[in-house]
Amino acid sequence: MIGFPSYYAQVFSKNLRSHIRLVFVDHRGNSPSPGPVDTTEFALETLIDDIELVRQTLGLGRIAVIGHSGHSYMALEYAKKYPQNVSHVVMIGISPDLSAASAEAVERYWRDSVDPERKAALEENLERLPDEQLAQMPPDQAFIQAYIRNGPRIWYDPRFDSSPLWEGVEINMDMFNYVWGRVFRDIDITERLEALDRPVFLALGRYDFIVAPPSSWDPVRPKFQDLTVRVFERSGHTPQYEQADLFDEELLRWLRQHD
Repeated sequence: MIGFPSYYAQVFSKNLRSHIRLVFVDHRGNSPSPGPVDTTEFALETLIDDIELVRQTLGLGRIAVIGHSGHSYMALEYAKKYPQNVSHVVMIGISPDLSAASAEAVERYWRDSVDPERKAALEENLERLPDEQLAQMPPDQAFIQAYIRNGPRIWYDPRFDSSPLWEGVEINMDMFNYVWGRVFRDIDITERLEALDRPVFLALGRYDFIVAPPSSWDPVRPKFQDLTVRVFERSGHTPQYEQADLFDEELLRWLRQHD
């Protein structure tokens, strides 16, 4: 499982860990910057090779690689580069890219799909923590607080407070601004995708309003050799937490079917 170990250790269930071994892996975005760093240090190829270094160091053999949100791209690209080391790919809460077109699709989905109560909850959060106040915080803390503030877009329960999940999480904003803001904006996951013969499980939440809606996957689905899509109807961005029992059941069934 790539990224934010202290966060992700909380959002995957103990039940799931009684069936499979989960290894939570940091990346270069999970530590403070030592100072000015060239963005080439955050190239996607470098991040992928870091994952391979972790696999080798821990002696893990073949792995099912899991990514949530933007980390899904890292998981998929790792599987493309190192297919011999991958048994399965799991992608959760993500759209095919983070382009301007995808951002427009998110806003349209929000406008067209959301009830007044959810929109009102977001407005309350924005009034409670305005942009001016965020701007006075250290960038990493502003990032986390903006995420928490955006709860009605992220969680099925629009009043859910995710702040306990973020305790102890370190974020390198140089890395995130570059990778999430540029690399994932421009990524084309269809490159070399037709050659990937590993099974892919894609878990999406119906109430996820920070990435493009499930329909955004329709144009790229035929490019996968073996893709299973599950849309969780009472989840937002994090179905492994919001519908843990159902998520575990679906994932474990899929793993058995693709053993």
